[in-house]
Amino acid sequence: MNNDDLRLKDFKPKPMLVTETHIPERARYPVVDAHNHLFGDVDPAEMIDVMDETGVRVFINLTGNTEFRFVEQGYSARPRSIEYFLKRYVWRHPGRFACFTMSVFAQLQQEMLITDNKFTELAVRALEQDVGKGACGLKVTKELGLFFKDNTGRFIRIDDKRLSPIWEAAGELGVPVLIHTADPAAFFLPIDRFNEHYLTLRQAPDWSFFGSYYSKAELLSQRDSMIARHPHTTFICAHVANCSEDLGYVSDFLDSHPNACIDFSARIDELGRQPYTAREFMIRYQDRILFGTDMPVQNDVYRAYFRFLETRDEHFEYPDYVGRFGYSRWKIYGLYLPDGVLEKIYHTNALRIIPGLSLG
Repeated sequence: MNNDDLRLKDFKPKPMLVTETHIPERARYPVVDAHNHLFGDVDPAEMIDVMDETGVRVFINLTGNTEFRFVEQGYSARPRSIEYFLKRYVWRHPGRFACFTMSVFAQLQQEMLITDNKFTELAVRALEQDVGKGACGLKVTKELGLFFKDNTGRFIRIDDKRLSPIWEAAGELGVPVLIHTADPAAFFLPIDRFNEHYLTLRQAPDWSFFGSYYSKAELLSQRDSMIARHPHTTFICAHVANCSEDLGYVSDFLDSHPNACIDFSARIDELGRQPYTAREFMIRYQDRILFGTDMPVQNDVYRAYFRFLETRDEHFEYPDYVGRFGYSRWKIYGLYLPDGVLEKIYHTNALRIIPGLSLG
């Protein structure tokens, strides 16, 4: 390649810093991976081999009644029976796997339309049935607020009162609602030279929500309103409440919503570039943070997370995962969290918040 013609996406400088490397082979405490997905028909024995090598005790598939497959830079989804995951993974390997259901929201992945109150009735019924079969929570994707419409063609607000019986039902059943709302802040900005996710959005323009019907601030406001309206239901707000760039906001959110907690799946890149603030945040909210990766079950993925949480390592890379196109946007720093905090984040909080889990 002619260096005069070097493309931005091919620029991958090698740091000259000489720093220490400490990569934990296993987590310091048993781990519950509370935010992950099963893409395709993965052999559970292969997953368990990786889990045993790294100290991951439980894998939670948030989309237990949905089949996901990657298509080019995105993914396709189709509803399927939750019995498939239960039979192939949960029941054959007691204690190692668990799942959430998407209820009939999985059907909306295809139709993207809420026709009338019948949808809510179907969703409640499906949730009750799936929990009865073994699901331990409800997963709601970012399509609520960004894509789903009603029969008049209007976008459904996250805090639409027509959906309230679903959140109430989850509380009555004693299962949490894990909700993904919006995406990184830069995904809602123009794809230009000022956008820190420029390379990602150039290669996956469908991930851009610039000009979306609801702004990111409005989407988060709707979610917060919905959570406040249902104080007897536990909500897990994925990806650091999808505001990992602003931990001050997330702190205010947690302080004002006692029935909410977060996971930090797929956000160690954001947290690891603000290590002082992130460390203080995770110590302060140690009882309300769940471990999750949202990444393939691989040794290097888990060990990167353990390195981030447990060590003082500086300026290191994290492994690529599906959708990152083979590069890390920036280097990150370890948080060297205290043992008591690590134990809560690795498994204690998940065992308290998500029913039916056990370390065996």
